[in-house]
Amino acid sequence: MILHLYFARRALSAIATVVGILVVLILMIEMLEQIRKFGSAEISFGQIVYLAILRVPETLHAVLPVIIVIATLILFLGLSRSSELVVTRAAGRSAMRSLCAPLSVAFIIGMLAVAILNPLVSSSSRKFDQLKAQYLDEQTQVFSVSDEGLWLRQGNADGQVVIRASQANFDGSQLFNVTFLGFDTGGSPSFRIEANIAELTPSQWNMSAVKYWDLQNSLNPEANAVLYDNYSLPTTLTLDEIQDTFGTPAAVPIWEMRAFIQRLEKAGFSARAYKMWFQSELALPLTLVAMMLIGAGFTMRHTRFGSTGRLVTTALLLAFAFFFLRNFANILGQNGEIPIILAAWAPPIAVIFASLAFLLHIEDG
Repeated sequence: MILHLYFARRALSAIATVVGILVVLILMIEMLEQIRKFGSAEISFGQIVYLAILRVPETLHAVLPVIIVIATLILFLGLSRSSELVVTRAAGRSAMRSLCAPLSVAFIIGMLAVAILNPLVSSSSRKFDQLKAQYLDEQTQVFSVSDEGLWLRQGNADGQVVIRASQANFDGSQLFNVTFLGFDTGGSPSFRIEANIAELTPSQWNMSAVKYWDLQNSLNPEANAVLYDNYSLPTTLTLDEIQDTFGTPAAVPIWEMRAFIQRLEKAGFSARAYKMWFQSELALPLTLVAMMLIGAGFTMRHTRFGSTGRLVTTALLLAFAFFFLRNFANILGQNGEIPIILAAWAPPIAVIFASLAFLLHIEDG
């Protein structure tokens, strides 16, 4: 038990070292990027640092598998150079037993990343987008899905328009049972429009079966309501903006993902990208275990046998190959080329078994 705790502590130390170095590098790069991006805005250095900090969780989450494989190389190369692995084997403990503690650490870190880091990425990304729009004085467009349907917001110099629809078509270009609520620059309601169908075209919404209420220039809006067979309303929204907004699964915390998927499908949109992201996040602990096994397979030998540089390079190449294979499988799953469960779970499970077979071959021949 003491030896397991020792290996676990060494694994945590190696991971913490890599994370610390990467955090410093990410902060430096992000600060330069924010200075370039917000150079025209009048914001302080402290605000630049805060924006850079908000970007750190997302980047760390994206490169977490790479962090694990680098930490694994540091861990086992250190144990090999100090001959601790040799002593452990001489004491009758196999390499597979020595791996139990580090693999447990990787698995637990994966679970914590799913449970804690994922929601942190979601909240920090939303906060960054809000501050970006505020500092650059951008007009914000917002998309959300609730039990009542989907909600959009568009803005321009004349005010804001809130849009609610009970349903949409597959790509969001058509909304059904739509309500438009217009507000002036002072926040007072100016008009209300209800339509059976609203189709998004370049620079305007084209609506059919429309009822229009003037909420500013009429003492009795209902009595003076006007019916139109067709009506057009200018918009600053584009179809790409709508698809990009609801097509970012990382913006939804893992704990809210199931409910969001149900609401999205109820609203008429495809939730395949969200389902793929959800399953990929659930498979993250196994992905980290697979990364550690790849690194361990090439470094759990004594350095006096030589070829350490070649083996480390091979481990890194295989780890990056698995990293890109995982991302490629996710793309195939999102596009419907392969089942989502297979795309999310098959790559890490296959790599785990292949790495275990390689380790057993090295140990037992």
